[in-house]
Amino acid sequence: MPEQADDGHVLEFRLPDLGEGLADGDLVSWAVAVGDRVELNQTIAEVETAKAVVALPSPFSGIVVELLAQPGDTVPVGAPLIRVRNDLEVAAPPTAESVSRNDVLVGYGPEAESTSRRRRTAPAAMAASTPSTHRAAATPAARKLAKELDIDLWYVAGSGPEGAVTVEDVRAAVPVTTPRTPARNGEAALAPHTRVTETDGGLIEPTAREERTPISGVRKRTAAAMQASSRTIPQASTFVTVDCTASMELLDHLRTTKSFEGLTLTPLALVAKATLAAIAEHPAINAAWDEANQEIVTKHYVNLGIAVAAERGLLVPNLKEAQALSLRELCREITYSAETARSGNATPADLRGGTFTITNVGVFGVDSGVPLVNPGEGAILCLGSIRKRPWVFRDELAIRWVTTLGLSFDHRMIDGELGARFLATTASFLEDPLTLLSRV
Repeated sequence: MPEQADDGHVLEFRLPDLGEGLADGDLVSWAVAVGDRVELNQTIAEVETAKAVVALPSPFSGIVVELLAQPGDTVPVGAPLIRVRNDLEVAAPPTAESVSRNDVLVGYGPEAESTSRRRRTAPAAMAASTPSTHRAAATPAARKLAKELDIDLWYVAGSGPEGAVTVEDVRAAVPVTTPRTPARNGEAALAPHTRVTETDGGLIEPTAREERTPISGVRKRTAAAMQASSRTIPQASTFVTVDCTASMELLDHLRTTKSFEGLTLTPLALVAKATLAAIAEHPAINAAWDEANQEIVTKHYVNLGIAVAAERGLLVPNLKEAQALSLRELCREITYSAETARSGNATPADLRGGTFTITNVGVFGVDSGVPLVNPGEGAILCLGSIRKRPWVFRDELAIRWVTTLGLSFDHRMIDGELGARFLATTASFLEDPLTLLSRV
């Protein structure tokens, strides 16, 4: 929130409470510099939290006097970020309840143009010779790559949301050839952890043998959550191998129908539908452990999390009230959530409040896995690769589509019987998907 400083009309902007119970955020980048003029609601910085990267809009206009944090710093909520000599035009922050899905920051103004369901444009070419008049925002991965390649982001035109520089933009700005530095008297000054490779021309090239990546943002908070999961949740796992030939045949048929025209119908959508049907039969699997009150909280709604491997790390957007969605709606929402997470446009609201999660390791060619339960949930389902394998079908050896489902669960509130029954029910729906569709 803006606060009046001692120096006349110089106002101080502090990192606001994002409304998600988060104590801090990592400053990713500044979009302004000292001496720049900022306008009301202009993006001044990007901050990464455990939930998402959010753009901070300025609540006032004026001239930037001082930047109080550096990119990479972890800034506590309420700590000062920037000082601006104010033009006496201060925004009235809306309440958290009034913020829509497309708002950039809870408690502050929305983006000038919604970024949801918007596809990225093709990467733009490097600017001709002069930098832009405003420092452009860039994704964390783009800034990291630009630093490695010694590319000045001032000279790179961005193709991401609101002109943000993406990894593709940085790669497009790399010169075709990079001159090598000849060795002096057979020696070269090398950074630690490098090796020297001699080329045909007698030149040397330092090659990094190690790379150190600062742990921040999603990666840092994912690590903390997984550490808490393994330390505080006594977990157990169970597995089942499923003949899902009938499901694959059903998907092939549905893709040819008008109802699914234009949709990307994958086995994950059908697995999600089977999972929701199994939760309806075994509602105790959709629960959370309340340590403070020593209670088991059974949820009679399902916010279904879908794990997504994004550029920033593992994100788990969830589909709100997924128990009410049809297969067609699940197909559409899963695709949209995954695209939004990978593009960096997932909001904190998209990523919070999950009650049950599905992770699909099969897309990486892996048969199975033992995932860790997300803190605040009771179980997580793992979908392995779906392959054609020899299988005994009707007392004869046949080639069938087969997969392995794994379930990890919180053993404090879910015993082995419940976990096994739930997993067997999910498998039965995939073996005979017509019984699943009859529940729609």
